Order: sequence, then structure tokens, then C-alpha cells
Amino acid sequence: MSTWTRIADVTDVPLLEGRSVELHGRRIAIFRLPDGWAATDAACPHRGGPLQDGIVADSCVTCPLHQRRFDLRSGAQVGGEDRVAMHEVQERDGGLWVRLAVAARVAA
Repeated sequence: MSTWTRIADVTDVPLLEGRSVELHGRRIAIFRLPDGWAATDAACPHRGGPLQDGIVADSCVTCPLHQRRFDLRSGAQVGGEDRVAMHEVQERDGGLWVRLAVAARVAA
């Protein structure tokens, strides 16, 4: 998908926290990091845990259900083989804009 979509105001996401939105039928998690933004699919590939509710530290988010940790720069699981889709995100005129990546396969 090549379309940029405005999903929120920058003030909607506190520093080192995540929020989720639905965009084109997908649940997306957006995170505010000290040096910018990250956007992923909101469901952990392990068991569908809500990544937007996870703890954010060291540019990673930890799934609140089973503590799997994902790098918010690459989408790779730290110390594992799972990954989450990463979406492009931009801050423009006080808004957050996302361009979706191709859907990732979710492990059962």
C-alpha cells in the first residue's frame, strides 16, 4: 500500500508509550520514542497480545502477555525468530501519518 494516512495527533501518544488505531482493516500500534516514532502491527505474532500496551524501553516493546520483546526499528524479536510488520510513520503539521507495509504472516 503506497498511501499515507493521517492516524492521530502527535499529542495523542505520550513519550515511551503506544496507542493503537485501525487502518484499512488492520490494527496498528504507534509508539513515541525519544528520537522519533515507530509503527507496527498491533498483535504480537506469538499469541496476539496487544503490543500497544507493552513496555517501551531501549527502542523495543515487550508484549504484555508473554514478554516477547520486539525491536521497534526492525520488527525483529530480540532473541527469537518472530517479527512484526513495520510501517512507515511521519510527523507532519502536528499529525502522525502512516504508510502500511505488506501484511506479515502471523504464527499460530
